[in-house]
Amino acid sequence: MDNWFGLGIAFITGVLGPVIVILVKNYLDKRKKKPDMVEEALKISELVTHKIDEIREALNADRVWVTQFHNGGHFYPTGKSITKFSVIYESVNTGVNSIQNSFQSIPVHLFSKSMNQLVLADTIEIPDYKDETIATYGLKYVAEENNCKSGYLFAIKTIDDRFIGVLGIDYTKKTKKLDDDVINHIMVQSSSLGGVLMNHLQQ
Repeated sequence: MDNWFGLGIAFITGVLGPVIVILVKNYLDKRKKKPDMVEEALKISELVTHKIDEIREALNADRVWVTQFHNGGHFYPTGKSITKFSVIYESVNTGVNSIQNSFQSIPVHLFSKSMNQLVLADTIEIPDYKDETIATYGLKYVAEENNCKSGYLFAIKTIDDRFIGVLGIDYTKKTKKLDDDVINHIMVQSSSLGGVLMNHLQQ
């Protein structure tokens, strides 16, 4: 009798115990509230918008924007993915035109010079688009179309150095030269944005 009792106890603790734990865990996991995708997207949007509003105000800039890369379909007949970018977030000063609607699903290869430069150097500094001695990496025409006199672009990268977007700062009313300390500070802000955006992409 004692043997049977001992075997019963062993069975309960050795087999039923872990099974019950798994069943209870599965039950509790199912009851957990799944994160609301819309709610999460709105939180991220609020964080990024607040950040670029702060940058625009601190630098007295006219327009600050953030692009993100995305898949825009596939090439025929290879089926290879087409990489595009869109302006997802934007902060503009009073009386300054928005560029967000004009920059949706743009093929990356149309801006290969500037994108390659951002991959290599992380920044593009153009204090004066009319200064012929300053490299504009194919951005001069776009700047003229959008009344941009000075522009600064910063690569948004993740902690593992993946290039996921661009932070842009535009001056449309007059030219503006940003010093090295300011550039370094914005690079830090850009890294911070990379963390926020990557967090969202992984959810």
